[in-house]
This record gives sequence, C-alpha cells and structure tokens, in this order.
Amino acid sequence: MAELLVVRAGALTTVQDRGRPGYAHLGVPRSGALDTAAYALANRLVGNPPGAAALETTLDGVSLRARAAAVVAVTGAPCPVRVCGRPVAWGAPVRLPAGAELEVGRAESGVRGYVAVRGGLAVPPVLGSRSTDLLSGLGPPVLSAGTALPVGPAGPGPVPAADAYGLPAAPSELLLPLRLGPREDWFTAASLAGLWRSAFRVSPRSNRIGLRTEGGPALVRARAGELPSEGMVLGAVQVPPDGLPVVFLADHPVTGGYPVVGVVPAGPALDAAAQARPGITVRFVRAR
Repeated sequence: MAELLVVRAGALTTVQDRGRPGYAHLGVPRSGALDTAAYALANRLVGNPPGAAALETTLDGVSLRARAAAVVAVTGAPCPVRVCGRPVAWGAPVRLPAGAELEVGRAESGVRGYVAVRGGLAVPPVLGSRSTDLLSGLGPPVLSAGTALPVGPAGPGPVPAADAYGLPAAPSELLLPLRLGPREDWFTAASLAGLWRSAFRVSPRSNRIGLRTEGGPALVRARAGELPSEGMVLGAVQVPPDGLPVVFLADHPVTGGYPVVGVVPAGPALDAAAQARPGITVRFVRAR
C-alpha cells in the first residue's frame, strides 16, 4: 500500500473526514473537518469520493514525503505549497513523484488547511469514521514526525485539470446567524437585545471543540441556579458563567450544563468560523 510519511507535523495536524454523526446517544461527538467546504473541495480536486479522509492542518501547515507517486491537493487557508523546494499550485491537483517532499507552508490568512491525496488516507476507521476527535480521543492520534499514513487505492473519479469551485476568503469579520433557543429565557430581555448590537472577538483559547469569544458585553442571566445537563448540537452557542458566548464546533461535547442562548445553523457560517483567527471581530445576527 502507498504511504505518506510525516516529515514535519505542524502545530496541530489531524486526520479528518465527515465525522461520526448519529452516535450522540452513546456520548460520541460528531467530529470531522471543521471547514466542510474546503475539505470537500480538496477531495474533489483529486477525484476522491466525498467522504475520503484527508489532513486538517492548523496555521503552520505540514510536510509529507511520498513513498510512491501520488496526486494531492491543498485547500482551506491560502498558503505557499512546494514540492522538493519548488513552488506548485494551491487549490489545484499536484503530482508527487515517488520520494518527493510536499511542504505546506504557513497560512497567509485563515487558520485551517486541508491536504487530500488521491485514494484517501486509509487509517483504520472507528465507528465508521477516520476522524481524530480531540475531545473523546477516538480515531488516529494527532500527527507527529515519523508517522506513516497509508493511502488507499485510487477510485474511478477523474482528477480535474483546474479548480472550478472556488472558496470564500478567510473572514475579516465573522458574522454568525443565530436562531434563539432553547434557553434564551435564561437571559434578560435587555441583554438579548444588546446581543445583536454587540461586537466580540475570537479568543485565542478557541479550538476544534468551540470558538470562544472575548471583548464583548457579558450576557446577563434573568434567573439564578443551575441547568441540568442536556444535549448539545453542532453550532450551539453556550453561555458559561462569565457571560461570553462559546460556539460549539465539530469536537463539541454531546451534553452540557450551561444555558444555550441559540444555535448557528450548519453551513457557510460555521465553515467561516473554522478560518477565523484570534482577534477577529465576531457579530451575531438574526438567522433568516
């Protein structure tokens, strides 16, 4: 079987696919690629089926050596891409000769990049998914130098000649559509009214579990006491005791005891959240 050898693992590089939906009742998070559009594009560019496993990088990329000839594509956060030291295309299929080294550099904007290889990464699946889940520990471990990644056989899908799909640029301001509920009644009317006028910032404490906010006005509770733990969904906006919203992302817990003021629907807004750097302004707007 063909393999990719990890030469440089980067700040945080994980194997991701479309995740493990349907196991929340067993306490298993969904996981999966954070920027779903960029992940899907990377697979399309190399002719993979939609659910093939790929790499998700964080900020400073990754370096890989192909032990056999391969076709790869890099999408997500724009970055320099080199093969054996020579610049090659970002957002397009790239052929790697056997023994060649692929260098995915530091993100020029955004946070997370995606590296797909034709045939997909054939690490062992857990509960039907090859995704690394940072919260539960399911799936393959976070990449480290020297890790050998098996590559599956190429499917029948063609390799496009160029990227015809395109992706939006990383956000300079993150607008998150919010549907109130189920626990908006735990907050004062004035606090909820002010939420639509307020600006927050992406906190450096954000990760694959949740996008944390800072710098905005705290939401004020209308009632005291504790809320029994209840189910959480992707995009749920939980408000901890400090009053600053946390937007749950792919590795979120399946239950939580803080009130959920609303939910950001899955889609382009959560993809944008995956690329929002610390310090970026965050605003909540009413979901249509």
